[in-house]
Order: sequence, then C-alpha cells, then structure tokens
Amino acid sequence: MQTELDHLAALAGKGSISRRDFLGRAAALGVSAALATTLAGKAFAATPVKGGIIKAGLQGGESTNSLDPALNLSQVTFSFCKQWGEFLVRLTPDGGVENLIAQEIGASADAKTWTMKIREGIEFHNGKTVTADDVAATLERHADEKPKSGALGILKNIKGIKASGKEVIVTLGDADADFPYLMADYHLVIQPNGGKDNPNAGIGAGPYKVAVNQPGVKHGGERFANYWRGDKAGHADQIEIVVINDPTARLAALQGGQVHLINRVEPKVVDLVKRMPGVSIENVAGRGYYPFNMFCDTAPFDNNDLRMALKLAMDRDEMVEKILRGYGSAGNDFPINEAYPLFSSDIEQRKFDPEKAAAAYKKSGHSGSILLRTSDVAFPGAVDAAQLYQQSCAKAGIRIEIKREPGDGYWSEVWNKQPFSLSYWGGRPTQDQMYSTGYLSTADWNDTRFKRPEFDKMLYTARGELDQAKRKAIYRDMAMLMRDEGGLIVPFFNQFVDASNTKKVSGWVKNPNGEMMDGYALSECWLNA
Repeated sequence: MQTELDHLAALAGKGSISRRDFLGRAAALGVSAALATTLAGKAFAATPVKGGIIKAGLQGGESTNSLDPALNLSQVTFSFCKQWGEFLVRLTPDGGVENLIAQEIGASADAKTWTMKIREGIEFHNGKTVTADDVAATLERHADEKPKSGALGILKNIKGIKASGKEVIVTLGDADADFPYLMADYHLVIQPNGGKDNPNAGIGAGPYKVAVNQPGVKHGGERFANYWRGDKAGHADQIEIVVINDPTARLAALQGGQVHLINRVEPKVVDLVKRMPGVSIENVAGRGYYPFNMFCDTAPFDNNDLRMALKLAMDRDEMVEKILRGYGSAGNDFPINEAYPLFSSDIEQRKFDPEKAAAAYKKSGHSGSILLRTSDVAFPGAVDAAQLYQQSCAKAGIRIEIKREPGDGYWSEVWNKQPFSLSYWGGRPTQDQMYSTGYLSTADWNDTRFKRPEFDKMLYTARGELDQAKRKAIYRDMAMLMRDEGGLIVPFFNQFVDASNTKKVSGWVKNPNGEMMDGYALSECWLNA
C-alpha cells in the first residue's frame, strides 16, 4: 500500500489529481479519513519549483559510453537517456503502463496485431515534430541485429512494422498480451528517423536537451522549453550527472553538497547515512537481482554437475545478512521473485549444502581453481560478496580465485564476455520480458549463454497463452529448468537503495521499477525554494 500512497502523493504534488480524487483513492486503499486528510495536506503542499541545477552522483559510467540508446547497459546511460529521451509509454510505480508518445494502444482479438496512435504536437529537440514514421523507424532499428540493441531480445517476435497516417501498426508472430510493457524498455528512446541517420546525436523529445556529454566523467542537460509535459517534468533549469564509481566518494559528494542525489548506497553504510542531517535513504524493493553468471557453453561451466556444485556452495542467507544487511531477499537461481504476479511460490528454496556441493563437484571431474571476476561497479558490496562466496565454496572443497577488475571497462570488457563474473539486473515488468531479454537463446544479452530450444518453445507458448493459470504453470516449468540446468546463480534479490538531500530537493517518489525513480529522479524532482 505504501507504494500506492507514494504514487498518489507524487500525482498530487504535480497537480495531476484533485484533492477530492486523492482522498477518494486513499480511502479505497483502506486509509482512514483522518490520515488521508493529513497526507493530502502534505502532498498538495509539495508543489514543484522551477529553476536551478539538480546534480546527481551516479555509479555506472564508463569512458566507452555512448548516447546511442541501443547501447544503454549501465546506470548512467540508463538515467541520462530518460532525461533527453521520450518513450512510447512508461511504467507506473503501481505496475501499470502510462501512455506517453503513444496516445492509445489497442490490440486485435488474437493479440497479434497492435495499433499505436501517436500523440500530436510532441517536438524533438531539433524542432521536428514526432511522427508515426519516427516511431516505426525506431522500432525497426532496434529490431535489427546490426545495431546490437539491448532491446533486440524482446523484439524478436515482431514480424511487421508499418506507419499509417498517425498510427503505427505492429504485427507479431505469436500472440503477446504484454506488448505495451515491452514498449517501456529503456533502449526504445524515440529518435528522428529512429536514429538511423545518427543514433549517437542525443536528439530526443525528453525534458532536457543534451548540453554536456563526457563519457565516464559528466553528462548534463538544459531544459527543453517545448517539452510537451513541462508541467510534470523538467523542473530544474539544468541537470547534471557526475560519474562517481567509488561508493565512498559518492557518499562524500552527497554529504558535502556537491550533488543532491546518489544511487547505489552500500547496505553496510545505510545506518550511518540515516544519521546524516538532511539526508534521506530512498529504498524500495522490486525485481532487481545481483547474479553470478556462468557461461553454459564454456569449460568448465559447460558441465552441469559443476554448475550445480557452484549453486549448492552458495550460502544465500549469509549473503543477504552480510552483504545486503537485510535490504533484500534470498534468490533461487532463476530471475523471478514474488514481485511478478505469476511467480510460483511453491518452488523449493535452494539452500547452502557443502556436502552435496562437494559430491557434485567430484562428479564433474574438475580440479584446480575457478576464476571469478568482480568489481566495485558490479553491485554494492560485489567484492565482499565474491570473497564471502570464496569462503563458502572452500567448505565444499571448491577453490575460487578472485580477480578484481577496474570499474571503467567492466561492462564493456568483462560482463557478457568473461565466463564467470558478477553482475546486476534491474528486472523487467513481466516474466516474458525478463526471459526474452536475458535468457532466450537468441538474446544479445544472454549473459549465461543458456541456449535451450525447449526453454525457448515454452517462452513462446506462454507469451500467447491468455489463460493465466496455464501461463503460470509454463513459467514454473521454465523456472525449474533454469534453476536446475542454467548458468545463473542468484544469491539474492536486492532493494534499490538511493539517497537524496531532502533539505535541497523535493519530489522523490518510491518506484520499484528501477533505481533513481526508475531513472526519472533528475527530471521529476525539484530544488526547494
């Protein structure tokens, strides 16, 4: 309920709903009249203020970063694209879809043909009006294999894209009731001619125009005067992202006033941060997880007995306690948790079992050390997590060698390129999208090289199944196959833990879809008067 109340408060603060509507919706959530009145008073007092520069210190930036949305893969590019770019739709904190450039989205009876009516009057930063042709070209580019888009996996089902007047018609190979959710993917920034001419130009229709682009150092934007939602976003005159990959330096920048917002607060220092005057911890549970990835097609990880040994040697309870400090929950070696509506809660939780791990390791026939790569930028506490895992593996007679990689270049040279490494996923709004993005055999971001035709077939079947009970059963079978034979070790699902300077900034809304208000914090927060 708290997430829904936060969402209501944000709508009220932005003037999107009336006081009467606020009280009615709060009552529907079971809030007492007295409490609802108090909350309404606070919410409607939080009116956005225009002006100034909002600054964020973020982990997840590299010198190799590009403005091409197709190549977004870490936190800085994720957040920055949501300032200069605009999307067809966006996810709401309560799990729904809000229309943006797509004014309406409708489907045929068989959920294979989807028609999107494109909103009129939205302007690109270069003065050109956004058209159905631009939308169609954007989808075409990301559905093509050449740009290596991170959205390629979820667009594989598209068989036809056509612009017709003010509409874009998308034809799918298989029925997909989740299609509108796919359009919220953060790679799908709508660009002039889809970005086919110059994908790295940074021209979008978002609240800020790109003013500074120094990959690995700093990114900045200036308010776009003609932004179509100017009353709801783009409150500051300028926004700035400073790349600060070191967690201690990031926290010091917040405490010292150099930045107003930071991401990736390490759980081990959360209690300390809570005692800082004027600083608020902004944490929310969602679908994000911190995996240990093994390439199923690369020795020695092409042996399932070895993979099972490494899974059984993971002490998940200890990981949640010592690495996340309780800001998360144990994982079960597949990428889905209770945040997904069709999650199967009856799957047995895998536990640390050094004896069974030792037996599986012996059966694998492997000997010698196993190299695990990690970095501070993989996730908060990733180096400590690797060392803790090394200790639990030792109890099963498995020797882990740890290589600590530099942050700059980790996402371009280690993740999805080295056979055993730590990573993070922010999760996706639906199971279909999560599996399609990272675990479909043909997915460009298949970072465990899990390629199983029977898994793919189940995914396609579930996508077109409109009976939710049958669909849930298929997803359960997929989870079991991945859990027992995949290359994914999921020790825990994390909370997103950000922090803000509440003396200087207002407007923060908890959003379980991603860190930094699902990337929208810089454009939807404002500086206090």
